[in-house]
Amino acid sequence: MLLRFVPFLASVFLLFRPVPAPAAELVLDYAYYNPLSLVLRETHGLERRLGPEVSVRWVLSAGSNKALEFLRSRSVAVTSMAGSAALLGRANGTPLRVVYVFARAEWTAIVVPAQSPIRRLEDLKGRRVAATPGTDPAIFLFRALARVGLDRSAVMLVPLQHQEGRLALDRGNVDAWAGLDPFMAEAELSRHDRLVFRDPSLITPGVLVTSESFASAEPERLRLILAAYEEARHWALAHPAELTALLAKTSGLAPEVAARQLARTDFSEPHLTAADLANLRACGEVLAASGTLRPGADPTALTAALPAPEFMPNPAASEPNRNP
Repeated sequence: MLLRFVPFLASVFLLFRPVPAPAAELVLDYAYYNPLSLVLRETHGLERRLGPEVSVRWVLSAGSNKALEFLRSRSVAVTSMAGSAALLGRANGTPLRVVYVFARAEWTAIVVPAQSPIRRLEDLKGRRVAATPGTDPAIFLFRALARVGLDRSAVMLVPLQHQEGRLALDRGNVDAWAGLDPFMAEAELSRHDRLVFRDPSLITPGVLVTSESFASAEPERLRLILAAYEEARHWALAHPAELTALLAKTSGLAPEVAARQLARTDFSEPHLTAADLANLRACGEVLAASGTLRPGADPTALTAALPAPEFMPNPAASEPNRNP
């Protein structure tokens, strides 16, 4: 008789037994222009630091403009973007802070087809130029034009995401493209496209950005994220061949394309330097003069409000780890 009640008693036990609390979810972005994010995503270095009570989810950022959208919607905790995009986001009312420099890279230039008659910046006047609004390549384009006395109205801007801009150049739908690696490196190597204008001094560093609300509510978790990034940075410096292979595998691009991108990428300094801040101020002045910033925006004040160095990990806690 008692045997009849065994299944019933078992179901009652399962119904009322303690259920573990679901893991908290932490969402970050990864991007092909941020190789350190690829290292973290591949090696689970962040999950090891956070422990099993936190679930990490990664979402792809196609460009700085998409990273800003993630931040505005509060769908991610930390995003990857160019410093110029962070400045523009702050100017447009997004309460964000820069907490880390993931790289300084010559990741953009003005690209034209191999047989294009365009040879200098002045030749862009009246031409169709593809660029992703709100990103460093677009802002690089405006700064480059300003250098030769042209404003943004001198060109016909075709707003496209980075990879779409490269395809438009291939198809002859635009005359030039404000490129972004790794797609720019692929265009150079596969189609022999020309970088008609280059100037690393007009390129802002790649930065990690968070909202002021996340920094205020989760300071220790933010420090753990940055400590994991430091571990990934040291690994990248010590393992260039493996980093090239990882970038190629993740992006689906040829190893020589990944190598070209990484050859113009510097991971040596994770802090915003005085030179970075001067570059950002100069960027803000060009944006203000072009009418891109809201009226009355002060580039100097905006730049000063960006850095949050207090969240950077102690250097002694971020020594190289050969196996992240």
